[in-house]
Formats: sequence, structure tokens, C-alpha cells
Amino acid sequence: MLLLFYGFNQGDPIQSSLPEYLMLPLNQPSPAAVTPANSLPRLLNESDAIDIWIARWLRIRQRDLCVRYDCDPRRLYEIWEGRRFPAAQAKARALFAQRYPSLVDRIDFGHHQRLSRETHPDQLAFFD
Repeated sequence: MLLLFYGFNQGDPIQSSLPEYLMLPLNQPSPAAVTPANSLPRLLNESDAIDIWIARWLRIRQRDLCVRYDCDPRRLYEIWEGRRFPAAQAKARALFAQRYPSLVDRIDFGHHQRLSRETHPDQLAFFD
């Protein structure tokens, strides 16, 4: 049985917008629940990185990904910036095109880009 949500002001159950491969059956504990609290965090592998890329393109919340993979948000950004598993993005893009061909032209497949909080050198210094 898959996780179902009830529509607001509706009696009919509707499935979540999450793809089926990201949904967990109700009778199976989440990966975070299986990991003991005092153990080391779970290490991400390349198949996780592929799923994380696809989840980013499907606009799955970062918090939900952190809970699902029992990891720190910095590990997600390492994947999205291409520092860890750099080949996973190309594999994920091919898999995404197979699973969601109607969404390919609407997605930005680029890496995450950090926004610097430092003053740009061309910026005038008003209060110096």
C-alpha cells in the first residue's frame, strides 16, 4: 500500500506528487528509521546521487531528501555542485528523459551555483 493523501475538502484519496520510486510503502520503515541514532550517517553512493539529481529536477524539497537519505544538506550540495559523483548528472539526465519526456524542455539541468555574499569588486564602496 502506497502513501496516500486526502485532497483538501475532498473525500477522494489522491496520490502524492512524488514519483513512485521515491515513495515508501507504509509497511516498510524509512531508511532513516532503520539507522540507529548513535551510528554514523549513511554514506551516499552513485545510485543515490542519480536519484537526488532527479528529485531536484522534480522540485522535491531539500528537507525531504535529507530525511530520506539521512544526510546533511551539505552532502546534497556536493552532488548538485558536481564535486561528488560528477558522472551521476549525465546518467540522471538520460534516466529523466526516459521517465519524464514531457518535462525535459522545462528543466534547467545545470549545476547549483553558489551566490557569493561578498561585495563584488566592481561595486562602489559607499561607506568606506
